[in-house]
Amino acid sequence: MSELAQTPTRPLRVSANDVPANRRRGGDIRVVLSPKTVGSTSGFMGTLTLAPGEYVTEHYHPYSEEFLLVVSGRLTARVEDAGEVDLVPGEGLLVPIGKRHRVWNAGAEEVRAVFHLSPLAPRPELGHVDTEELPAASGGAPVPDVGGPRR
Repeated sequence: MSELAQTPTRPLRVSANDVPANRRRGGDIRVVLSPKTVGSTSGFMGTLTLAPGEYVTEHYHPYSEEFLLVVSGRLTARVEDAGEVDLVPGEGLLVPIGKRHRVWNAGAEEVRAVFHLSPLAPRPELGHVDTEELPAASGGAPVPDVGGPRR
C-alpha cells in the first residue's frame, strides 16, 4: 500500500503562506491540506483570496462537493440551477457534485474564503473541469497539484 493511501496518524500543520499561489483560474488559490501536502485521503482544503473585481472562472467538479466559507469581505457565487447568492463573513455554501459554479468579488474590499472538496477524484486531473475561458493574465500556470494518482 502506498504511503498516500494511508490516513495520517497524527495532526499535520501547513501554513497557507508556505503554499504557492495558483492564479490560473483567477484570484489567489492555495491548496493547503491535500494528499500531496499532508497525505489526506478523503479530500483537500485551501484558501481563496479575491481582490475587488477578481473572480474564479466557471467550472465544475465531477466527483466532489465543494464547501465554501467566507472569512472576510462579500463573495458572490453563481451555481447551476440555483442562481446567484451573496455570502458575508461566517456564511458558507455547498456546491453539489457536478454543478457549474463561478465566484467573484463585486465589492470594494478583499474577500478571503476557505474551501474544501470531498471526496477526491480518482486522479487529480479528473477533479476539475473548466467551462469558461481562463483569464489571460494566468501565464499558463499549471493546475494545482493536490497529489499523485490514487490506487
